[in-house]
Amino acid sequence: MRSTTVVRSAVLTLACAAALTAGASATTALGAAVPVAAVPVGAVPVTAKSAATAPRLGPCDAGQLCLWAKEGFRGARHTYELAGVDIESCVPLPAGTAAVALANRTGRPVTTYQSAECGETGEFETYPGGGTWVPQSPYRVRAFKVWEN
Repeated sequence: MRSTTVVRSAVLTLACAAALTAGASATTALGAAVPVAAVPVGAVPVTAKSAATAPRLGPCDAGQLCLWAKEGFRGARHTYELAGVDIESCVPLPAGTAAVALANRTGRPVTTYQSAECGETGEFETYPGGGTWVPQSPYRVRAFKVWEN
């Protein structure tokens, strides 16, 4: 699916950009640790210039799922923690709201849904919980599920 490839490339680019400033490896949207020097074939290469112009990662504390109303981690932010979410249950965003950027730092996989009822007839995507930042979702997120593992 094209939108999934775009999201994974964007997440990989941000992960590599963060790694350039913070350490020697990054976690991709697929959950694999990738040394900065060994970016997979087909991934967007990160240069000093692209790292400097990459969107700044939105603030999101460990243990949280953070959702922003605007791309690039801008606009109103909604945060959720495991203590306030039923595992493997559909959690709709407040009525009339949607998110287009997200960070998953829950430590568990999270699936975001285009549908407010977590319907699989619309778009949906699962993101690993070890620290995934997505500056622009390919669809407006209206609900999510946190998975056991």
